[in-house]
Amino acid sequence: MARNKKQLPLLEKVTITDVAAEGKAIARVNDMVVFVPFVAPGDVIDIQLTRKKHSYAEGKAVHFHEYSPQRAVPFCKHFGVCGGCKWQHLPYEEQIRYKHKQVIDNLTRIGKIEMEEILPIKGSKHTTFYRNKLEFTFSNKKWLTEEEVKTGAKFDCMNAVGFHIPGMFDKVLDIHKCWLQNDISNRIRLAVKEYCLTHEGYPFFDLRNQEGFVRTLMIRTASTGDLMVVLVFFYEDVEHREALLSHVAEQFPEITSLMYVINGKCNDTITDQDVLVFRGKDHIIEEMEGLQFKVGPKSFYQTNSEQAYELYKVAREFAGLTGNEMVYDLYTGTGTIANFVSRQAKKVIGIEYVPEAIEDAKVNSALNKIENTLFYAGDMKDILTQDFINQHGRPDVIITDPPRAGMHDDVIDTILFAEPERIVYVSCNPATQARDLSLLSVKYAVKKVQPVDMFPHTHHVENVVLLEKLKNKN
Repeated sequence: MARNKKQLPLLEKVTITDVAAEGKAIARVNDMVVFVPFVAPGDVIDIQLTRKKHSYAEGKAVHFHEYSPQRAVPFCKHFGVCGGCKWQHLPYEEQIRYKHKQVIDNLTRIGKIEMEEILPIKGSKHTTFYRNKLEFTFSNKKWLTEEEVKTGAKFDCMNAVGFHIPGMFDKVLDIHKCWLQNDISNRIRLAVKEYCLTHEGYPFFDLRNQEGFVRTLMIRTASTGDLMVVLVFFYEDVEHREALLSHVAEQFPEITSLMYVINGKCNDTITDQDVLVFRGKDHIIEEMEGLQFKVGPKSFYQTNSEQAYELYKVAREFAGLTGNEMVYDLYTGTGTIANFVSRQAKKVIGIEYVPEAIEDAKVNSALNKIENTLFYAGDMKDILTQDFINQHGRPDVIITDPPRAGMHDDVIDTILFAEPERIVYVSCNPATQARDLSLLSVKYAVKKVQPVDMFPHTHHVENVVLLEKLKNKN
């Protein structure tokens, strides 16, 4: 017989005091820290605990006694259910203040880093419709909100096109309007959904049972006006596929790249799938400071184009290039930073794990008639070795932009062997960045720190750090 789960206590009239990692807020009850989402410092609430450990607990707000003056009215009807934009209830100036504080806390607390200068965070000019890429999932198991469940209504149609509910792989929240991408994205998604619902032969995908026809939809926009749409189907059905794609092309003539994928795998990733052109080009073009970047359906490109430009300008400024430097660009992706700084460098070598990304990097150099770049594909710790440096030359500057997990110890050891004059460390995770900075501190000092907000209404923050070699170290 299953044991009855013990009901965790309700904490009454608790004041929220601060914001924590992962976007949750903090309350302190006696000696226990309680993490609560979707609340603001200054809120006085009742908390229903959902998880309790020895020194901390997690819970949710079930009643508000007082609302904090530090509050904004969420603008999206999906706030609190959708997994994104969790900070809509905080005014933007408060969001960037907490992000700035998060960077300082991580560097000083985790890395024990001494900083000569930390610059004010660069906020985003636009806080809605700022993303250039979104991916939506078709599902025949729509997530019902608490309000919908309380009505007791029967829902004849459980089809949805939207985002996965966090922690629920087979449940999708039906999105009516998303504020993250240019509104053309909403219009395309709703038109595709309407067509599939009103025509036979378009069953929405069942993630648990692995059946259905229409699977996912990706939309990419560019500052140049280019527009890419990729529809993913579970199996080939030429008649129905072509009918839907033709309808999309006719309804939205502004689409410059209309593509499709037949993905019969269990997971939604298309990195190992053929992406086929139905109409238009197989890419879109992004532009930055006169440079053009080819972006394909599998390409990585920073999802906030406007703030990416600000981020790259900081990285270039910190690099202090005069035209005579050998630059290594680690985790170069499609070579965006490498090509962006190439005009101010003697030579730039980019290294990246994904072979397709390196091919894009080479194409982007050729597209812009850049001849002083070299790109290599492979695992960073295997490519960036002492032999590699001895062969290609010691870098004067290293720019590194690793994934959230930070850099492998072997990579850090090789950087310390290379001894560049300056290191520019771009990070999407200040916690792992702090750890790496601590390891580099045997030969380097942190001179400048510049946080950049790429993702308004989330807790995520990018951070750029300039390190300079200590003069008294060999």
